Amino acid sequence: MAGALTVFITACGQPGQSGPDVPIPMTDIMRASDASPFAVESPLPFGYPQFDLLDDSLYRPAFEQGMSEHLAEIEAIANSAEPPTFANTLVALERSGRALDRVQRVFFNLVSADTNDVLDEIRSEIAPKLSAHTDAILLNPTLFDRVKTLYETSETVGLDDESRRLIEEYYADFVRAGSRLSDTDKDRLKAINSELASLQTTFSQNVLKEVNESAVVVDTREELVGLSEIEMAAAGEAAAARDLEGKYLVALRNTSGQPALVSLENRALRQRIMEASLARGSRG
Repeated sequence: MAGALTVFITACGQPGQSGPDVPIPMTDIMRASDASPFAVESPLPFGYPQFDLLDDSLYRPAFEQGMSEHLAEIEAIANSAEPPTFANTLVALERSGRALDRVQRVFFNLVSADTNDVLDEIRSEIAPKLSAHTDAILLNPTLFDRVKTLYETSETVGLDDESRRLIEEYYADFVRAGSRLSDTDKDRLKAINSELASLQTTFSQNVLKEVNESAVVVDTREELVGLSEIEMAAAGEAAAARDLEGKYLVALRNTSGQPALVSLENRALRQRIMEASLARGSRG
């Protein structure tokens, strides 16, 4: 469920693949002078993040601003006085949440590849908020009514196959997320989703900590025979970063077989690394 909800939020930030063009929201243009690099699309090729402008302190306000703007866009779609059409509902949903999408893409890729204590704290704090944000969209009864109307009339309004497929996908997302539940059951579902988001984040962080703490300390360079000079140097730097001067650290990867096992000639060290790898997750 948590993974599916994340996919939904990300999908909302992508341009529609079919249907008439919808202008880029004026908010994206008006915020060009905003201090946050997430306020508008990056000018770099393919929209690559401007990492030279990023700082850990930017993520919290960017998330809050992105969610606020996204909900405002959703409310405008849901409460439109116009009858639901593919353009004013589905295409509008596809184009909503761009600012939130930008910060999510950068943040969650970063915490997966190069996290730190500050980012871990932000991730723990933002996970239940993002869950609540997704619920506010997928459990919005007015918005669901518009999607349901499009779903029930999709065969009679002259849409192409791709557009009808998109309607089917959105309708299935809303139904599977609980849009047809009673208000009481929706409240219970929101609580469950929030708890799942927090537990999933904690579990992921615990896995990373366990892998990091299971790294194998090596006393001598001779034990590393088989590794390249670059790999040996990296092991020395990793040990120094943990105040283990003069030693070497073979970091584990979150895989069953560790890459160093292919090259190392020292059987005893290979055994230590393999045992450490297999024991991950068993230390509490």
